Amino acid sequence: MSINTESTEMNKPSLGLALIPVVLTLALLGIQIFYFGDFTPHIPLAIGLALTSLVGIKQGLKWKQIEKGIFNVIHVSMPSVSVLILVGMLVGVWIASGTVPTLIYYGLTLLSPQIFLAAAMLLCAVVSLSLGTSWGTVGTVGLALMGIGAGFEIPMYWTAGAVVSGAFFGDKVSPLSDTTNLAPAVTGTDVFSHIKNMMPTTIPAMLIALVIYLIAGFTLIGSDNSSFERINAITTSLQNNFEISAWLLTPALVVIVLAVRRMPPIPSLFAGVLAGAAVAAITQGAGVHDILTYANSGYSITTSSDEINSLLNRGGVQSMMWTISLILIALGFGGALERTGCLEAVISAIMTRVNTFKGVQTSATLTSVATNLVAGDPYLSIALPGRMYAPVYRGMKYSTLNLSRAIEEGGTLISPLVPWNAGGAFVIGALGLSIGDGNFENLLYIPLAFACWISPVLGLSYAQLGFFSPKASAEEQESWKKNNELVMDYNVATK
Repeated sequence: MSINTESTEMNKPSLGLALIPVVLTLALLGIQIFYFGDFTPHIPLAIGLALTSLVGIKQGLKWKQIEKGIFNVIHVSMPSVSVLILVGMLVGVWIASGTVPTLIYYGLTLLSPQIFLAAAMLLCAVVSLSLGTSWGTVGTVGLALMGIGAGFEIPMYWTAGAVVSGAFFGDKVSPLSDTTNLAPAVTGTDVFSHIKNMMPTTIPAMLIALVIYLIAGFTLIGSDNSSFERINAITTSLQNNFEISAWLLTPALVVIVLAVRRMPPIPSLFAGVLAGAAVAAITQGAGVHDILTYANSGYSITTSSDEINSLLNRGGVQSMMWTISLILIALGFGGALERTGCLEAVISAIMTRVNTFKGVQTSATLTSVATNLVAGDPYLSIALPGRMYAPVYRGMKYSTLNLSRAIEEGGTLISPLVPWNAGGAFVIGALGLSIGDGNFENLLYIPLAFACWISPVLGLSYAQLGFFSPKASAEEQESWKKNNELVMDYNVATK
């Protein structure tokens, strides 16, 4: 069950030694964020990477081997970093083209304020399901929804919670999503069986979140004239500074059509950038140098409306550099933890203390959550527990569909709720939550992303009650033998 292809070249660390870099890194993060009130987790994570490397060297690894482990994890996640860069370009160009202002304008004039949060969650879920990328959804549709929510005077953390709920839930069940394909791949199941097996938690969690957002909408939104006067002021300012027309939504339609035709996210998003650039040149009079500047440095505008200035002065590749640097350091830390065997030591210690199915299912989910918290990498939080726990499920004669659901929920859905995780860092940067500027109240989006944490809670409850926890069929057990899958000799209680 080793996760390191070169594990024979080193002595595996003891549990106590493996916990040292984990505990010290979490302590440094806590001091930086909560004691100093400074949300810049970069250096604590970099120190954690260094401490983990020292553990590896003590156990007999050479630096080149540790370095290889670090860069292997970074390499696997580079497509997501590429999406982040493209989203930065997309935001700047789509604002300049009038696409984002048009989306905000129509949203303010057509959507009912009271149902806005619920509609935002559903819209993001549909778009993410179609695109197969939560990050692309957050950076495009999510950005426009943040503007609409601001027009309705809804606190931005409420809107962000609804956007994250929909975007990451759509990603979780999309057959086009990388994480949706990764979870069954590492557990030995197929993607469509995996998606079907997630419905018992997916559907109830979405319905519960929908009801909460509806109640919150009717509670948060007032019917006084001042709110509607503010909306009118924003829409008027948008009309004064941009040409507003339905055909300006063409760049968004280009991305959606390409996604429906199953084009990969990166070329689809780049096509959206090119379409936005063409529309900006034709309708808004932007020159070539202007468009290049918007794509790199973001859009800039000064109007008499503070709301418009706040909403539309953003975007560009450079605006994503803080987030990208955090993601790369977090991924490097996760790679070091994996290569040195620290994570394997912790997980192995957990498995020796678990002797029931409900204990294993709980441990698998919480291990994915803990990997998200410690390693900062959603891919590692799926791949690592998936590889480590699969032989245990086979030994218990439980379907590994239980495991694929556990790691998908503990990995994909929890990722955006951890601010120093790759997913959380992206959400904070793309939605303009400005945590780094000391706006810590915007971290309230974490508990308000109801669908993301209700689903794993339901999954853990089902495990305790024995609901929706399929045993391995004869066909599945036969496939384990055929594929020479590792099966742990597990003569323990399975209730």
